[in-house]
Amino acid sequence: MGKQYNVYGIGNALVDMEFQVSPELLQELGIDKGVMTLVDENRQTQLMEKLAFDCKRSGGGSAANTLVAIAQLGGKGFYSCKVGNDELGKFYLQDLRACGLHTNEHGGEKEVGITGKCLVFVTPDADRTMNTFLGITGEISERELVPSAIANADYLYLEGYLVTSPTAKAAAIKGREIAQAAGVKTALSLSDPNMAIFFREGLLEMIGTGLDFVFANESEALTISSSDEIESAIAYFKTIAKGFAITRGASGSLIYDGENLLEIDPHPVQAIDTVGAGDMYAGAFLYGITHGMGYKGAGNLASLAAARVVSTFGARLQTEEIQSLRDSIVLG
Repeated sequence: MGKQYNVYGIGNALVDMEFQVSPELLQELGIDKGVMTLVDENRQTQLMEKLAFDCKRSGGGSAANTLVAIAQLGGKGFYSCKVGNDELGKFYLQDLRACGLHTNEHGGEKEVGITGKCLVFVTPDADRTMNTFLGITGEISERELVPSAIANADYLYLEGYLVTSPTAKAAAIKGREIAQAAGVKTALSLSDPNMAIFFREGLLEMIGTGLDFVFANESEALTISSSDEIESAIAYFKTIAKGFAITRGASGSLIYDGENLLEIDPHPVQAIDTVGAGDMYAGAFLYGITHGMGYKGAGNLASLAAARVVSTFGARLQTEEIQSLRDSIVLG
């Protein structure tokens, strides 16, 4: 008998507010381009006052985007998160439920607090820059875990962004321990180059003695392995995980299945927004690997879905579109 969930995710609950901007405006606002930067509420408010033009609002957070992709593809997911009792918190939970995900945040009174927001700046070169105020999600802790649901999943999935908060990092480590004790496979996304630069030791604490699978882009892989060459990064990743995927943008991706290194072809597209590319890749791969597609098939689906998401604005695809990609791989 199969598990109740394909993937149990833990991550930051953030409402994404996406703006199309010029590199010059980022420079004028004093924003570091191409990375995620944590900011306080005052700084975020100041930025929003200066960005007095239309934005696209959607449920977000790295692991949440991954779990939504799994659900859209037909998988079953559970997402542990923390939101406040404000309007954005209600918006966020309604979005999760509408996507078919189960969550720890159901019923009862929500804690007084401000739901986290991520200002996403997309420049004409398709680069994504994020300024994030975590709000109450920075206080996510072991209290938000549901051990019975973790034990009833095929995979536990952690986002690297959890490393920035002591309580969130502790929750990630506890979740990993619960999963490993129950024989549940464990996976982690490094999430962002800044996580590997500034929080390397914390990420290694989350990894512990080793995980079943790690997702990273080439920049993150080189950074955490202190390497200049991809071959050295690959050798390092073999010491921290049984399997891994390293995405390389237009050069496709590399997947290690525990024995062989598989080269996954890219799908050339006109990229207009790279927000959520890694999240989509992880979601499509985890769906594929938990639904009998094998590493190669799951990698091909992941590559195709990630290519499609960067050719549109926002971190998610429409359900009909992502399911048609699934069917094109499954039916060959």
